[in-house]
Amino acid sequence: MANTFLTSQEIARESLPILQNNLVMAALVHRDYQNEFKKRGDTIQIRKPPAFTAIDFDGDLTGQHQTVTESQVLVQLDTISDVTIDLTSKEETLNIEDFMAQIGTPAMVALAQLIDTKVMALYKDVPYKCGAAAATPDALEDFAALRRIFATNRVPGSNRNLVFDPSAGSKFGILDAVVGADKSGSTAALREANFGRILTLDTYESQNVPTHTAGAYAALEDVTVTDGEAGDTAIELTSAAGTSTDTLLAGDLLTIDGHDYVVTATTAAAVAGVIAAVAIYPALHADYDALEDDSVTFTATHVANLGFHRNAFALCMRPLAPARGAGESYTLDFQGLSIRVTFGYSMDTKTDTVSFDCLYGVKTLYPELAVRLLG
Repeated sequence: MANTFLTSQEIARESLPILQNNLVMAALVHRDYQNEFKKRGDTIQIRKPPAFTAIDFDGDLTGQHQTVTESQVLVQLDTISDVTIDLTSKEETLNIEDFMAQIGTPAMVALAQLIDTKVMALYKDVPYKCGAAAATPDALEDFAALRRIFATNRVPGSNRNLVFDPSAGSKFGILDAVVGADKSGSTAALREANFGRILTLDTYESQNVPTHTAGAYAALEDVTVTDGEAGDTAIELTSAAGTSTDTLLAGDLLTIDGHDYVVTATTAAAVAGVIAAVAIYPALHADYDALEDDSVTFTATHVANLGFHRNAFALCMRPLAPARGAGESYTLDFQGLSIRVTFGYSMDTKTDTVSFDCLYGVKTLYPELAVRLLG
């Protein structure tokens, strides 16, 4: 029999603020939300925040006016993150404070970490980088290098963030500039993770920063572009190593003629050292000369610390409809987040259950607004 003391609505109202308070990366990106029930696999359209170009006024702005055009971007709601817990008769009779302490809060922490991990995985879309692979960043020069790329890519000065792993945090945490920085945050997780504002960057530590393992082809020597022209988003690479059957993986970084690119899809295996149809972003630079066998350098396996403007990435949540056939189910949404709490019963195990789940998708909006700080 379902809990007669606690309702799914009461638990949801206690749970959603806890979920919000435990998000770090997901709290720093653009969030799109509409109060419309959706299901996993649905594709939605979201508004992509507009970008403008500043120009110098020369006395006449004829033909140079800019319009507010919010383009639409498709996002697939492909993820339902869930924590389902078997309940004993003792747990079903807990009051709300004890229930949240023993069950609700740990469930929300787990969901928050998983959502943060999904958002962090968008690093794979970012071609721009600074620092050195396998070398933990540890100095103010690392912040300055990231800022230089932001300036080159004309990243707006506000809403700039840097999220780094605990190894970098242990190095940055002893810098005088960091020790003396003002720390703030809108939620508990952000306040606890915040290292302060350093050189226009709001800095945060997260244990969910991923490590990118480079594809085996990236370790080959003497790789050149053997098919590709300026403006191409697919190129052919050839290695003098000869007979490798290795691949490049989505998220691998390569540099050609001083310009950075990212592999956007895992490739087919190389044949005799040739790997065809390598999808890259951005397109080959305008000054690329197809007549030259340009050498390619790859970035090795690295920690993907991430500097980014808020509009670089998006987290899109939609509410799940209350579950039919369940003992009791309630969905609550607030400020771009949603949680569904469902009481159920397992016929297989003869056990009462409580489920916490949420539906969302993540999307890179502007890769140019983000930079990997290699570690």
